Amino acid sequence: MENRRQFLGKTARAALAGGALLGAGPLARSSAAGANDRIRIAVLGVRGRGENHARAYAAMKDVEVAAICDPDRNVVPAVAKSVEELQGKKAEVLQDFRKVLDDSTVHAISIATPDHWHALATILGCQAGKDVYVEKPCSHNMREGRLMVEAARKYKRVVQHGTQSRSGETFHTALEFLRSGKLGKIRVAKAINSQLRADIGKKKDGEVPDGVDYDLWLGPAPGRAFNPNRFHYNWHWFWDYGTGDLGNDGVHAVDYARWMLGVEDPLAVSASGSKLFFDDDQETPDTQTVVFEFERCHLIFEQRIWTPYREHGLENGVVLYGDGGSMELSPHGWRVTWKGDEPGPSGKPSERSESHFRDFIDCMRTRKAPRADIHEGHLSTRLCHMGNIATRVGRRLCFDAKTETFVGDEEANRLLWREPRQTFRIPDPI
Repeated sequence: MENRRQFLGKTARAALAGGALLGAGPLARSSAAGANDRIRIAVLGVRGRGENHARAYAAMKDVEVAAICDPDRNVVPAVAKSVEELQGKKAEVLQDFRKVLDDSTVHAISIATPDHWHALATILGCQAGKDVYVEKPCSHNMREGRLMVEAARKYKRVVQHGTQSRSGETFHTALEFLRSGKLGKIRVAKAINSQLRADIGKKKDGEVPDGVDYDLWLGPAPGRAFNPNRFHYNWHWFWDYGTGDLGNDGVHAVDYARWMLGVEDPLAVSASGSKLFFDDDQETPDTQTVVFEFERCHLIFEQRIWTPYREHGLENGVVLYGDGGSMELSPHGWRVTWKGDEPGPSGKPSERSESHFRDFIDCMRTRKAPRADIHEGHLSTRLCHMGNIATRVGRRLCFDAKTETFVGDEEANRLLWREPRQTFRIPDPI
């Protein structure tokens, strides 16, 4: 008898092959919007990336941003004004997104909250009959990601993961070239995250700003006093809310490295990382190296978020090493170098974000799986969690893909899940 993970993987692959896995009708289990009607969507979290979500949807003629939701009222007015100008209609403004869950006229939610809210918001959306776009990384910990896949399948929801390179034409042409076999067997891929980030300094706890529902912002995370260094954007660098830059930006390169290699389940992971540069409040590494061992290849992740220069000309990208040469791949295009340093074919950059949002909307109508289905999003995010856990425990970990646990390592396995606050628990059963 196949286990749960094998079943979920099989159904995901069927969906990615084009099967109408997700139910009949243009908006199955949502309200009665027809194939030619506007899809109404609520955007959750509108500071930074969430503003991109709202503007992208508002610019689509067949989509309406029905609601803008954010625990911080201070970040909403500018986004609300922009949405109104683009779509010619005001969006409702809410602090608590859960108010839209019972609104049958809202067909989808688009999540750009901090990482620690991704899983709960996605699962609640699926249970409410909404389709979901959720930003990367899909989860704050590995167990959450598996529960998200289960919820999407159980409620037959379209769930798109925010690894938008899956919608970039340059990545598809690169994959086509690799599949031609001209580079020979690809034995190693190096995912690079090399960029210049800021020192966030050291700040004391303080008062919650006016207009902020801090308890709601904390959500499933442990209760802590408010600190401006653990709030807007800088939450990425604290384990209670984020996944470091491996989960934040590195997940993109990890995702398309795994995609190009055509692999899913690693056998083992080893890693090291620390703060070599920043003397500030950040908890997560500024320098990190991770090696994922697959059956026939290795995927290496290298991170330096203090460098004012690029490696191989790449800020975020992948180098794939084959028997006959190598390929450098990033959102800016790809190029091949044959052995002997002879230049080879290349591919041009292509737009990704807008077409990724468009793919989500189109799949809501067709009920086909999106390009970055939540199953694929979970597999790539899972690697980021594995890399962070191996870094934190400081040793090589063997991985059992069937149970999604580490073999014989209780300390590492405790980091696969964290108990959320009582009022923000994931429903059980899903």
